[in-house]
Amino acid sequence: MEMTSGGEGEKKRIRLEFVSGTLTVTPEDGNMPPVLSHLTVKDERISAYRAAANDYAAILRICGACDIEVKDLARDYKILELNIHSPHTPRAHQQKALESWKKNKGRGIVAMPTGSGKTFLAALAMASIKRSTIVIVPTIDLLLQWEKNLREFFRMDVGMLGGGSHDIKDITVSTYDSAVLNMEFMGNRFGLAIYDECHHLPGEVNRKSASMCLAPYRLGLSATPEREDGGFEIMEKLLGPLVCRIHIHELEGSVLSPYITRRIPVILSAEEQERYTQARQKYISFVRRHNIDFSMKDAWSSFIILAARAPGGREALKGYLEQRSIARYGKSKLEAVWKILRNNPGERIIVFTADNDAAYAMGECFCLPVITHRTKAAERKEFLERFRSGEYPVLLTSKVLNEGVDVPEASIGIVVSGSGSTREHVQRLGRILRAKEGKQAVLYELVSDGTSEMSVSFRRRQHRAYGNYQYNEAPVKELPEETQTGER
Repeated sequence: MEMTSGGEGEKKRIRLEFVSGTLTVTPEDGNMPPVLSHLTVKDERISAYRAAANDYAAILRICGACDIEVKDLARDYKILELNIHSPHTPRAHQQKALESWKKNKGRGIVAMPTGSGKTFLAALAMASIKRSTIVIVPTIDLLLQWEKNLREFFRMDVGMLGGGSHDIKDITVSTYDSAVLNMEFMGNRFGLAIYDECHHLPGEVNRKSASMCLAPYRLGLSATPEREDGGFEIMEKLLGPLVCRIHIHELEGSVLSPYITRRIPVILSAEEQERYTQARQKYISFVRRHNIDFSMKDAWSSFIILAARAPGGREALKGYLEQRSIARYGKSKLEAVWKILRNNPGERIIVFTADNDAAYAMGECFCLPVITHRTKAAERKEFLERFRSGEYPVLLTSKVLNEGVDVPEASIGIVVSGSGSTREHVQRLGRILRAKEGKQAVLYELVSDGTSEMSVSFRRRQHRAYGNYQYNEAPVKELPEETQTGER
């Protein structure tokens, strides 16, 4: 993939340079070879051509195939002697993923479940490629976690960008935000770029961290790389195709704990049901009156615009929010959570909600610790450490523990409420699958019967992790014992 010179009988020569997050491509004779015209644009200001930095590898491959000599002044990364110092050996699924990635010339996306060893896979890729490497992560927690792991794997200093650090080394870990801010200056210093939780990459800003980087080798890591907005195509362009997918059920009982998922329908109280029906009627009537079709791409935006302008719009929006709130956090759900907690003494349990207000309300009701995005870093660290030791057997959270945080081993998850996102539901399942001898993980999903939550539950379960699971559903008030809540 890398190339510095051509052979005898050369017909064309070009010079590559890295300038402010782009490549300048300068033909010796002033005429761009036609085979490169689709990757370059003439820049009259500098009498040369420009290309995206992420097309560096493609340009070298074309030049190599067409006998075009390249004077490469762009790359500034090093060949490193990297050896992994770890008592662990690659598991079969990690070896499979590594070989699939290498077979695609060191470019591509690997989908692996949470807890299946993505960091170790990344280290294996680094040791195989032996180039200066940047690892890009979405959160400060992951920044610190990756820095610690890579330092221990390779027994060398690891640089950090983000969280108050600005230290660039041959191996560097950066947040997406810091990578975007700095890539135009350092995008030629790394031969391998690894994107953790790469489903974040397609964002308008985040993608610049890849487009301004010339690393010829690229690895994307995610448990759920799919996106519904066309973003996956952007990931493929910037990182390469999906080269390997490891499913949760393939690792269940070995790398990951065996698990059961149980959906529990709960019944709204008479007063809640009346309020829900009235609120939903206001919302649905408005939607039908204006022929809003939520199967269309921009339907929600249309609803919000109409709600701000059309008569009855504000009442419709208020009705939507109220009916959603009642379905997500009713009295019966509180009772169901309490029964699950009571029937599982000594187990470490994570309770997930869709919003902060519900998490704090439950925390106050049960006198339990709550972690949200508002929680200070020091307090969050303390809560997680106490959860790990068992001093705090239960943690309540909204979305902040879905990903991006090193969560201690837990055996039970309770989804009180959430979105219809398959990714979110799989991430929450992944939080309880860390292997432990004799462990049986259980994910409870509480759904308000007879409400829109039933369709939300159906949408978020459209994933292979739930495909082979059957449910014996019954209202929670009829289930005095935990063992009656359903079986796989």
